[in-house]
Amino acid sequence: MEIVTADIGGTHARFAIATIEGGRVAALGEPVKLATADHASLQTAWEAFGRTLGRDLPRAAAIAIAAPIRGTVIKMTNNPWTVQPAQLDRQLGLDSHVLINDFAAVAHAVGSAGPEHFIPVTGPDEPLPNDGVVSVIGPGTGLGVAQLVRRGGRNIVIPTEGGHSDFAPLDGIEDRVLARLREQHGRVSVERVVAGPGLRTIYAVLAEIEGREMPQGDDRALWTAALDGSDSLAAAALERFCQCLGAVAGDIALTQGPGPVVIAGGLGLRLADALPQSGFAERFAAKGRYQSLMRSLPVKLITHPEPGLYGAAMAFAESQRA
Repeated sequence: MEIVTADIGGTHARFAIATIEGGRVAALGEPVKLATADHASLQTAWEAFGRTLGRDLPRAAAIAIAAPIRGTVIKMTNNPWTVQPAQLDRQLGLDSHVLINDFAAVAHAVGSAGPEHFIPVTGPDEPLPNDGVVSVIGPGTGLGVAQLVRRGGRNIVIPTEGGHSDFAPLDGIEDRVLARLREQHGRVSVERVVAGPGLRTIYAVLAEIEGREMPQGDDRALWTAALDGSDSLAAAALERFCQCLGAVAGDIALTQGPGPVVIAGGLGLRLADALPQSGFAERFAAKGRYQSLMRSLPVKLITHPEPGLYGAAMAFAESQRA
């Protein structure tokens, strides 16, 4: 059967047609990416996707959204859309749907993707265990966190809001990052630092230390300058970002496991070259008496081009299997 699979984040809404056979995703069509800022709601973006395809959409769907799935009205975390689960079938012309958290969808992808879709970041280069806990985290517009429990050939996905736990600075520079963010937000969660917008805050602190001005351009331009090394201060901010991400990833691995970690998210693939060469591994392992344990945990990056779309479709497929 064909379904629509959708991955709705803070910045982009992605849609594709997936084919489900035998409780698996047999095929995933070409994705269509729409800017959430260009559309008033999930329904209008859905209709735009249909116009792009130029055909009637399937009447079944798997929809992943960047928000906790609870209540009669769900407010998206990093965009202004709201979702009313009870109204989705009527609004979108569906007979059935599965609605899940966006990082729960990514965790479904982690549990189902083949080994060719993972590359090592730190720790032993070995396959993810068939039994045990895997933490899935990903920096994007925010910081997604989910828990994958593998037991007897089954994948049990537990969505979490771990990205909203408190940020803990580990040195003087990070003290200044925390102080700057506290002035703006009061409480400072880890996603204020290790999600896309966090690079600008880190850069601002480093620029203040060196008496420099902030560069022109938006966050995307700053990330490009950091990743290509064309701005040395942006590159230093990226190194600090990777260190902080390592510390957060280690905390999550201890809290949810301890067990392996998979990095995903909108920035995941862009960090593929930077993370292994950065201080990520040192900070991941720097957990006092558990340092040797942390060094034994594999940390991988998922390279599947659309884990949210694939994972949402897998969640639908598994619901049909039950």
